[in-house]
Amino acid sequence: MTISQTTAPPERCVPEDIQAVAVRHPGRWIAVAVITVLAAMFIHLLTTSSVLHWDVIGQIFTYKTVIAGLGRTLGLMVLAMLIGLVGGNLLAVMRLSKNPVLSGSAWLYIWVFRGTPVLVQLFFWNFLGALVPTVGLGVPFGPTFVTWNYNDLVGLFTAATLALGLNEAAYMAEIVRAGITSVDGGQTEAAHSLGLTQGQTLRRIVLPQAMRVIVPPAGNETISMLKTTSLVSAIALEDLTRAGQDIASRTLHQIPALVAISLWYLLLTSVLSLGQYYIERYYARGADRALPDTPWQNVRKNLIGFKRATTAGGAV
Repeated sequence: MTISQTTAPPERCVPEDIQAVAVRHPGRWIAVAVITVLAAMFIHLLTTSSVLHWDVIGQIFTYKTVIAGLGRTLGLMVLAMLIGLVGGNLLAVMRLSKNPVLSGSAWLYIWVFRGTPVLVQLFFWNFLGALVPTVGLGVPFGPTFVTWNYNDLVGLFTAATLALGLNEAAYMAEIVRAGITSVDGGQTEAAHSLGLTQGQTLRRIVLPQAMRVIVPPAGNETISMLKTTSLVSAIALEDLTRAGQDIASRTLHQIPALVAISLWYLLLTSVLSLGQYYIERYYARGADRALPDTPWQNVRKNLIGFKRATTAGGAV
Protein backbone atom coordinates (compact mmCIF):
# COMPACT_ATOMS: atom_id res chain seq x y z
CA MET A 1 0.00 0.00 0.00
CA THR A 2 1.43 3.32 -1.13
CA ILE A 3 0.96 6.58 0.60
CA SER A 4 0.08 9.45 -1.76
CA GLN A 5 2.31 12.42 -1.51
CA THR A 6 0.84 15.92 -1.56
CA THR A 7 2.41 18.36 -3.99
CA ALA A 8 2.82 22.03 -3.31
CA PRO A 9 0.74 24.39 -5.53
CA PRO A 10 2.70 26.17 -8.27
CA GLU A 11 3.88 29.63 -7.56
CA ARG A 12 1.79 32.44 -9.10
CA CYS A 13 3.50 34.42 -11.81
CA VAL A 14 3.47 38.13 -11.04
CA PRO A 15 3.26 40.18 -14.27
CA GLU A 16 5.86 42.80 -14.82
CA ASP A 17 4.93 46.44 -14.64
CA ILE A 18 3.89 47.94 -17.98
CA GLN A 19 6.32 50.51 -19.22
CA ALA A 20 4.08 52.99 -21.05
CA VAL A 21 5.83 55.05 -23.69
CA ALA A 22 4.21 58.23 -24.88
CA VAL A 23 3.46 58.40 -28.58
CA ARG A 24 5.81 60.72 -30.38
CA HIS A 25 4.56 63.27 -32.87
CA PRO A 26 7.60 64.56 -34.78
CA GLY A 27 5.43 66.16 -37.46
CA ARG A 28 3.79 68.39 -34.90
CA TRP A 29 7.10 69.52 -33.50
CA ILE A 30 8.37 70.29 -37.01
CA ALA A 31 5.24 72.38 -37.64
CA VAL A 32 5.74 74.19 -34.34
CA ALA A 33 9.37 74.92 -35.24
CA VAL A 34 8.40 76.28 -38.68
CA ILE A 35 5.68 78.48 -37.20
CA THR A 36 8.05 79.73 -34.51
CA VAL A 37 10.67 80.70 -37.10
CA LEU A 38 8.09 82.47 -39.29
CA ALA A 39 6.70 84.32 -36.26
CA ALA A 40 10.21 85.40 -35.23
CA MET A 41 10.89 86.64 -38.77
CA PHE A 42 7.63 88.59 -38.77
CA ILE A 43 8.37 90.19 -35.39
CA HIS A 44 11.86 91.05 -36.57
CA LEU A 45 10.40 92.73 -39.65
CA LEU A 46 7.98 94.76 -37.54
CA THR A 47 10.66 95.94 -35.15
CA THR A 48 13.48 96.66 -37.60
CA SER A 49 11.78 97.89 -40.78
CA SER A 50 12.61 101.47 -41.72
CA VAL A 51 9.27 101.84 -43.52
CA LEU A 52 7.18 101.19 -40.43
CA HIS A 53 7.07 104.27 -38.24
CA TRP A 54 5.17 103.20 -35.13
CA ASP A 55 4.95 106.73 -33.84
CA VAL A 56 3.26 107.75 -37.10
CA ILE A 57 0.98 104.71 -36.90
CA GLY A 58 -0.08 105.78 -33.41
CA GLN A 59 -0.83 109.30 -34.60
CA ILE A 60 -2.88 108.07 -37.59
CA PHE A 61 -4.71 105.55 -35.38
CA THR A 62 -6.22 108.35 -33.30
CA TYR A 63 -6.37 111.07 -35.94
CA LYS A 64 -9.65 113.01 -35.98
CA THR A 65 -10.54 112.15 -39.60
CA VAL A 66 -9.87 108.48 -38.90
CA ILE A 67 -12.15 108.56 -35.85
CA ALA A 68 -14.84 110.31 -37.90
CA GLY A 69 -14.46 107.70 -40.65
CA LEU A 70 -14.67 104.97 -38.03
CA GLY A 71 -18.01 106.36 -36.87
CA ARG A 72 -19.36 106.36 -40.44
CA THR A 73 -18.15 102.81 -40.95
CA LEU A 74 -19.90 101.60 -37.80
CA GLY A 75 -23.04 103.52 -38.73
CA LEU A 76 -23.07 101.98 -42.19
CA MET A 77 -22.58 98.50 -40.78
CA VAL A 78 -25.37 98.81 -38.22
CA LEU A 79 -27.90 100.36 -40.59
CA ALA A 80 -27.08 97.98 -43.43
CA MET A 81 -27.42 94.95 -41.15
CA LEU A 82 -30.73 96.22 -39.79
CA ILE A 83 -32.06 96.57 -43.33
CA GLY A 84 -30.61 93.18 -44.19
CA LEU A 85 -32.13 91.44 -41.16
CA VAL A 86 -35.60 92.93 -41.60
CA GLY A 87 -35.59 92.49 -45.35
CA GLY A 88 -34.07 89.02 -45.13
CA ASN A 89 -36.74 87.77 -42.75
CA LEU A 90 -39.47 89.20 -44.96
CA LEU A 91 -37.97 87.71 -48.11
CA ALA A 92 -37.49 84.32 -46.44
CA VAL A 93 -41.15 84.19 -45.43
CA MET A 94 -42.14 85.21 -48.95
CA ARG A 95 -39.90 82.53 -50.46
CA LEU A 96 -41.58 79.87 -48.31
CA SER A 97 -45.07 81.14 -49.15
CA LYS A 98 -47.34 78.94 -51.23
CA ASN A 99 -48.43 82.02 -53.17
CA PRO A 100 -46.49 81.94 -56.47
CA VAL A 101 -46.48 85.74 -56.77
CA LEU A 102 -44.87 86.20 -53.34
CA SER A 103 -42.37 83.38 -53.73
CA GLY A 104 -41.54 84.39 -57.30
CA SER A 105 -41.01 88.04 -56.36
CA ALA A 106 -38.69 87.07 -53.50
CA TRP A 107 -36.75 84.71 -55.78
CA LEU A 108 -36.34 87.45 -58.41
CA TYR A 109 -35.09 89.93 -55.80
CA ILE A 110 -32.56 87.46 -54.43
CA TRP A 111 -31.44 86.53 -57.94
CA VAL A 112 -30.79 90.15 -58.94
CA PHE A 113 -29.08 91.36 -55.77
CA ARG A 114 -26.93 88.26 -55.30
CA GLY A 115 -26.05 88.13 -58.97
CA THR A 116 -24.57 91.63 -59.27
CA PRO A 117 -21.45 92.94 -57.47
CA VAL A 118 -21.86 95.17 -54.45
CA LEU A 119 -19.59 97.78 -56.02
CA VAL A 120 -21.84 97.98 -59.08
CA GLN A 121 -24.86 98.43 -56.82
CA LEU A 122 -23.06 101.23 -54.98
CA PHE A 123 -22.45 103.05 -58.27
CA PHE A 124 -26.04 102.38 -59.32
CA TRP A 125 -27.58 103.97 -56.23
CA ASN A 126 -25.12 106.86 -56.39
CA PHE A 127 -25.94 107.71 -60.01
CA LEU A 128 -29.62 106.75 -59.99
CA GLY A 129 -30.47 110.45 -60.17
CA ALA A 130 -29.62 110.36 -63.87
CA LEU A 131 -32.47 107.86 -64.40
CA VAL A 132 -34.87 109.20 -61.77
CA PRO A 133 -34.18 112.95 -61.38
CA THR A 134 -37.10 113.50 -59.00
CA VAL A 135 -38.85 111.37 -56.39
CA GLY A 136 -42.45 112.11 -55.57
CA LEU A 137 -45.47 111.00 -53.56
CA GLY A 138 -48.85 110.74 -55.18
CA VAL A 139 -51.22 108.46 -57.04
CA PRO A 140 -49.50 105.81 -59.21
CA PHE A 141 -49.73 106.88 -62.86
CA GLY A 142 -51.62 109.93 -61.61
CA PRO A 143 -50.96 113.30 -60.01
CA THR A 144 -47.93 113.82 -57.75
CA PHE A 145 -48.42 115.82 -54.57
CA VAL A 146 -44.84 116.23 -53.29
CA THR A 147 -41.56 115.92 -55.18
CA TRP A 148 -37.90 115.98 -54.21
CA ASN A 149 -34.69 116.09 -56.18
CA TYR A 150 -33.05 112.64 -56.02
CA ASN A 151 -29.54 113.95 -55.39
CA ASP A 152 -30.80 116.15 -52.56
CA LEU A 153 -32.84 113.32 -51.05
CA VAL A 154 -30.28 110.53 -51.43
CA GLY A 155 -26.81 111.62 -50.40
CA LEU A 156 -23.66 109.55 -50.38
CA PHE A 157 -24.32 108.02 -46.95
CA THR A 158 -27.93 107.15 -47.83
CA ALA A 159 -26.93 105.67 -51.18
CA ALA A 160 -24.26 103.54 -49.52
CA THR A 161 -26.70 102.39 -46.81
CA LEU A 162 -29.33 101.40 -49.38
CA ALA A 163 -26.82 99.56 -51.54
CA LEU A 164 -25.27 97.60 -48.69
CA GLY A 165 -28.53 96.94 -46.83
CA LEU A 166 -30.59 95.80 -49.82
CA ASN A 167 -27.76 93.57 -50.99
CA GLU A 168 -27.42 92.07 -47.53
CA ALA A 169 -31.16 91.33 -47.43
CA ALA A 170 -30.74 88.90 -50.32
CA TYR A 171 -28.09 86.91 -48.45
CA MET A 172 -29.90 87.02 -45.12
CA ALA A 173 -33.04 85.73 -46.83
CA GLU A 174 -31.27 82.51 -47.78
CA ILE A 175 -29.74 82.19 -44.31
CA VAL A 176 -33.11 82.61 -42.60
CA ARG A 177 -34.80 80.27 -45.07
CA ALA A 178 -32.18 77.60 -44.38
CA GLY A 179 -32.74 78.00 -40.64
CA ILE A 180 -36.51 77.74 -40.95
CA THR A 181 -36.38 74.65 -43.16
CA SER A 182 -33.95 72.98 -40.74
CA VAL A 183 -36.74 72.72 -38.13
CA ASP A 184 -38.67 69.48 -38.39
CA GLY A 185 -42.07 69.85 -40.01
CA GLY A 186 -43.67 67.97 -37.14
CA GLN A 187 -43.07 70.99 -34.93
CA THR A 188 -45.29 73.12 -37.16
CA GLU A 189 -47.97 70.46 -37.34
CA ALA A 190 -47.98 70.07 -33.56
CA ALA A 191 -48.27 73.85 -33.11
CA HIS A 192 -51.20 74.02 -35.54
CA SER A 193 -52.92 71.17 -33.71
CA LEU A 194 -52.72 73.27 -30.54
CA GLY A 195 -54.48 76.14 -32.27
CA LEU A 196 -51.51 78.41 -33.00
CA THR A 197 -51.72 80.52 -36.11
CA GLN A 198 -49.06 80.53 -38.81
CA GLY A 199 -47.49 83.70 -37.45
CA GLN A 200 -47.53 82.47 -33.84
CA THR A 201 -45.97 79.18 -34.91
CA LEU A 202 -43.22 81.00 -36.75
CA ARG A 203 -42.43 83.38 -33.87
CA ARG A 204 -42.79 81.02 -30.92
CA ILE A 205 -41.86 77.59 -32.25
CA VAL A 206 -39.87 77.71 -35.48
CA LEU A 207 -37.63 80.77 -35.18
CA PRO A 208 -36.33 80.02 -31.63
CA GLN A 209 -35.17 76.61 -32.85
CA ALA A 210 -33.89 77.95 -36.17
CA MET A 211 -31.67 80.51 -34.44
CA ARG A 212 -28.99 77.88 -33.83
CA VAL A 213 -28.65 77.56 -37.60
CA ILE A 214 -29.15 81.26 -38.38
CA VAL A 215 -26.78 82.87 -35.86
CA PRO A 216 -23.38 81.54 -37.10
CA PRO A 217 -23.75 82.64 -40.76
CA ALA A 218 -25.50 85.84 -39.67
CA GLY A 219 -22.53 86.65 -37.46
CA ASN A 220 -20.19 85.99 -40.37
CA GLU A 221 -22.29 88.30 -42.54
CA THR A 222 -21.99 91.04 -39.91
CA ILE A 223 -18.21 90.74 -39.83
CA SER A 224 -18.14 90.64 -43.62
CA MET A 225 -20.36 93.74 -43.76
CA LEU A 226 -17.88 95.64 -41.59
CA LYS A 227 -15.17 95.01 -44.17
CA THR A 228 -17.49 95.46 -47.16
CA THR A 229 -18.16 99.03 -46.05
CA SER A 230 -14.66 99.86 -47.27
CA LEU A 231 -16.07 99.75 -50.82
CA VAL A 232 -17.93 103.00 -50.21
CA SER A 233 -14.61 104.81 -50.58
CA ALA A 234 -15.13 104.28 -54.33
CA ILE A 235 -18.01 106.79 -54.27
CA ALA A 236 -15.94 109.28 -52.22
CA LEU A 237 -17.71 108.64 -48.90
CA GLU A 238 -15.31 109.43 -46.05
CA ASP A 239 -15.32 106.10 -44.24
CA LEU A 240 -12.45 104.50 -42.32
CA THR A 241 -10.66 103.27 -45.44
CA ARG A 242 -11.09 106.56 -47.27
CA ALA A 243 -9.73 108.48 -44.28
CA GLY A 244 -6.61 106.32 -44.31
CA GLN A 245 -6.19 106.80 -48.06
CA ASP A 246 -6.44 110.57 -47.73
CA ILE A 247 -3.83 110.65 -44.99
CA ALA A 248 -1.52 108.41 -47.02
CA SER A 249 -1.84 110.62 -50.10
CA ARG A 250 -1.08 113.77 -48.10
CA THR A 251 1.80 112.47 -45.96
CA LEU A 252 3.18 109.74 -48.27
CA HIS A 253 3.12 107.34 -45.30
CA GLN A 254 1.20 104.65 -47.18
CA ILE A 255 2.28 101.65 -45.10
CA PRO A 256 1.75 103.30 -41.67
CA ALA A 257 -1.69 104.48 -42.78
CA LEU A 258 -2.64 100.99 -43.98
CA VAL A 259 -1.37 99.44 -40.75
CA ALA A 260 -3.33 101.89 -38.61
CA ILE A 261 -6.55 101.27 -40.56
CA SER A 262 -5.99 97.51 -40.48
CA LEU A 263 -5.57 97.62 -36.70
CA TRP A 264 -8.97 99.30 -36.39
CA TYR A 265 -10.61 96.63 -38.56
CA LEU A 266 -8.91 93.86 -36.60
CA LEU A 267 -10.06 95.36 -33.31
CA LEU A 268 -13.66 95.68 -34.48
CA THR A 269 -13.82 92.20 -36.01
CA SER A 270 -12.41 90.74 -32.79
CA VAL A 271 -15.17 92.40 -30.76
CA LEU A 272 -17.82 91.18 -33.22
CA SER A 273 -16.40 87.65 -33.18
CA LEU A 274 -16.52 87.59 -29.39
CA GLY A 275 -20.11 88.78 -29.42
CA GLN A 276 -21.03 86.17 -32.01
CA TYR A 277 -19.48 83.46 -29.84
CA TYR A 278 -21.58 84.35 -26.81
CA ILE A 279 -24.76 84.63 -28.89
CA GLU A 280 -24.13 81.15 -30.30
CA ARG A 281 -23.47 79.89 -26.78
CA TYR A 282 -26.76 81.38 -25.61
CA TYR A 283 -28.79 79.62 -28.31
CA ALA A 284 -26.97 76.35 -27.66
CA ARG A 285 -28.88 76.01 -24.39
CA GLY A 286 -31.24 73.07 -24.47
CA ALA A 287 -29.58 71.57 -27.56
CA ASP A 288 -26.29 70.54 -25.93
CA ARG A 289 -25.90 68.75 -22.64
CA ALA A 290 -23.14 71.13 -21.65
CA LEU A 291 -22.59 74.66 -22.84
CA PRO A 292 -19.44 75.30 -24.90
CA ASP A 293 -16.49 76.66 -22.99
CA THR A 294 -15.87 80.38 -23.01
CA PRO A 295 -12.70 81.68 -24.71
CA TRP A 296 -10.98 82.11 -21.35
CA GLN A 297 -11.91 78.55 -20.36
CA ASN A 298 -10.50 77.27 -23.66
CA VAL A 299 -7.23 79.12 -23.06
CA ARG A 300 -6.89 77.69 -19.56
CA LYS A 301 -7.70 74.17 -20.76
CA ASN A 302 -5.13 74.35 -23.57
CA LEU A 303 -2.45 75.70 -21.25
CA ILE A 304 -3.09 72.98 -18.67
CA GLY A 305 -3.12 70.28 -21.36
CA PHE A 306 0.12 71.56 -22.89
CA LYS A 307 1.80 71.65 -19.48
CA ARG A 308 0.74 68.09 -18.65
CA ALA A 309 1.83 66.78 -22.05
CA THR A 310 5.28 68.36 -21.87
CA THR A 311 5.73 67.15 -18.29
CA ALA A 312 4.73 63.56 -19.19
CA GLY A 313 7.26 63.18 -21.98
CA GLY A 314 7.22 65.99 -24.43
CA ALA A 315 4.20 64.81 -26.47
CA VAL A 316 1.89 67.58 -27.70
